[in-house]
Amino acid sequence: MDTNILLENGTNELEILVFKLGGYSYGINVAKIREIIPYQPVTPVPNSHPSIEGIFMPRDIMITAIDLKNCLQRGTMEPSGFFIITNFNKLDIAFHVDSVEGIERVSWRDIIKPDATVNNTDVSVSTGIVKFGDKLVIILDFEKIVTDISPETGLKITEIDEMGERDRNTVPILIAEDSHLLNKLICDSLAKAGYVNVTRTENGQEAWDYIQKLVEEGTLRDHIQLVITDIEMPIMDGHHLTKLIKTTDETKHLPVVIFSSLVNNEMKIKGKALGADAQLSKPEIGNLVRVIDNLVGM
Repeated sequence: MDTNILLENGTNELEILVFKLGGYSYGINVAKIREIIPYQPVTPVPNSHPSIEGIFMPRDIMITAIDLKNCLQRGTMEPSGFFIITNFNKLDIAFHVDSVEGIERVSWRDIIKPDATVNNTDVSVSTGIVKFGDKLVIILDFEKIVTDISPETGLKITEIDEMGERDRNTVPILIAEDSHLLNKLICDSLAKAGYVNVTRTENGQEAWDYIQKLVEEGTLRDHIQLVITDIEMPIMDGHHLTKLIKTTDETKHLPVVIFSSLVNNEMKIKGKALGADAQLSKPEIGNLVRVIDNLVGM
């Protein structure tokens, strides 16, 4: 299946691949997908995590295969179905699924963030729910799934420790990140690196509303001198937020750093076209701090 579908920049839309697992429908952002291939045998890895089926090498690239059913505590995959081969956080990973249903285009505004009754922020692997006709599709948090299996693939907090003692800095920074856990980890890392004046928002719309409020009050520079944004967020994504900031006279001077698991060569082209000042993959927390240092003149 060809998944090389390019959307116009900053439209606040995404395309979701819908797939089946144990009779239920789930979704993944097409931007994360390299290709989809029929199941093929894998080589088991001794002493690996129970959710890791093994490894295989299509096209001379070693890929780890993950039993998605096992991750969701719904049993174990049969040797059939498909591998959805993904690339995010600079990792190539295949997720084993029962079947693939197709691709749906949707606005981020149509994605519902699960409430606290079904989405414990510490353990949930769901980032949102969207309705197509009479079918509810749960969008899975593939980054969290991988980090739970292999914690060293997450934010490399040790990179901050290696920077040593740093001076306290009160430059005001705004963060837009929908993951409660990552939002906190990023803020904690920035604080450890000396950046202690950080405002947290959970999506692009919340961030933009806050920016507009400050513009109306005439206090924008006092409260924001740099914006860090994820790409994938409900209501408004990071690309659309970047587009709004960079095409509005009162805000276009603000440096925008896109910090996302989706940053790859294709996404960098989109981000650059929208005016992003820097783009980094989420594990690179140390590089994020160095970029901020450069943009705010440290």
